Amino acid sequence: MRYEVKLTPQAFGQIEETVQYISKILLEPEIARKWADTLQSEIQKLDSMPSRYPLTEEEPWHTKGIRRMPVKNFLVYYLVDEEKKTVWVTAVIYGRRDQISALRDMPPDNNER
Repeated sequence: MRYEVKLTPQAFGQIEETVQYISKILLEPEIARKWADTLQSEIQKLDSMPSRYPLTEEEPWHTKGIRRMPVKNFLVYYLVDEEKKTVWVTAVIYGRRDQISALRDMPPDNNER
């Protein structure tokens, strides 16, 4: 069974900000493009067996069913809606960043879908 994979506005914005940072601040547009391509490819793979990655350990996100997938130096947070067969990518956060602080910016009930 395939799942539809969608990005919340927050996750989309985080990806855009990262691409802009790598392209414009670090002056590495080719690296930005490759990063975005890799990220998109890995996120799309969540259409099959999205529960293969563990729930995040941090609360209250663990209880809400948020999972965490590593992609290079980033962590992709997502929620699986089994009823609708949809995967919602809720956040894409640099791995060395304080994850708790970054997760607090995520909408508490993921109604931004």
